[in-house]
Amino acid sequence: MIIGVPKEVKDHEARVALVPSGVTALREAGHQILVQTKAGAGSALPDEDYAEAGATIVAEAADVWRRADIVVKVKEPQESEYAHLRPGLTLFTYLHLAPLRALTDRLLASQTTGIAYETIVEKDGSLPLLTPMSEVAGRMSAQVGAQYLEAPNGGRGVLLGGVPGVAPANVVILGGGVVGTNAAKIALGMGARVSIIDRNLNRLRELDDIFGGRLRTLASNTWTITETVRHADLVIGAVLIPGASAPRLVRRSMIANMRRGSVVVDVAIDQGGCFETSHPTTHTDPIYFVDGVLHYCVSNMPAAVANTSTLALTNATFPYLMSLANRGVERAIDEQPGLRAGVNTYAGHITYPAVAQSQGRTYRELSDVMGVHA
Repeated sequence: MIIGVPKEVKDHEARVALVPSGVTALREAGHQILVQTKAGAGSALPDEDYAEAGATIVAEAADVWRRADIVVKVKEPQESEYAHLRPGLTLFTYLHLAPLRALTDRLLASQTTGIAYETIVEKDGSLPLLTPMSEVAGRMSAQVGAQYLEAPNGGRGVLLGGVPGVAPANVVILGGGVVGTNAAKIALGMGARVSIIDRNLNRLRELDDIFGGRLRTLASNTWTITETVRHADLVIGAVLIPGASAPRLVRRSMIANMRRGSVVVDVAIDQGGCFETSHPTTHTDPIYFVDGVLHYCVSNMPAAVANTSTLALTNATFPYLMSLANRGVERAIDEQPGLRAGVNTYAGHITYPAVAQSQGRTYRELSDVMGVHA
């Protein structure tokens, strides 16, 4: 197999999808690895490390895409990369297709096999390739929120942990999964008063035990969200429905009732966001205001800590990449049900139901279009 690693082109995306140790392992297994020059530079991984590991350093992205059997990336193809999609190519990356109709169109028209990190599942139902970046984004969300609550950055001038004699900030976290749990760890560590809202009562019980009663757990409903958001200094959106658009839990009217200079951080923005007022932003232009409330909706937050994020991500993705390379894509998909769940597009069809539902399109069972055994 020829494995291609192009340099990421999304705004300030400094992660890379393969590290030199992975190059060595793939090369020793008999595969050829093409790495675009400076692909790892933003993660403090220079070309020399890749060359020493056995990769071929390629100057142009187009050559990587053209020659590779499998292209492994971090972020979904940007518009400038759409022309590289073609029949016979397998793309292994975060896709987050639910809100991205134009990208879905190109994947279908080009008959590219699109395998999405975020929908691969383990036997226990966990999402192993989403987890590491959810951990990073969750921890970052509290840090970012604290930064933007500072007055010079547009916030209302509130210190997250307060000081003796002055109350700490109110932090509300929507969703008690991986993102929400990690956000709570950091926010509590900084001394904030933290509430987590989730619809799963058993998860709320677990969180109450995990944090020893140091945070407030609330059952999700419109009234609870309205009241807690109204009094919040920082609201973190951490809701996930795998592969599907995030539910818009916070309405425009709720934002209008928040205090001026409060902050919302929408970690769910990759899946469309869970605030009605959310739209994607970039590291270059990360914030905007609605009704005086600061919105941070950067869709690739972990890129800001690229070295940590790259190492965490590739620890999780590499075994799947090795399986795809060693077994071949079709056989690997056939033999690994969890990997099969990652296939979002195949042979011009949407093969992941939540993507089709989110876009109002037709869904086809993967077994019907490629003959794998259900």
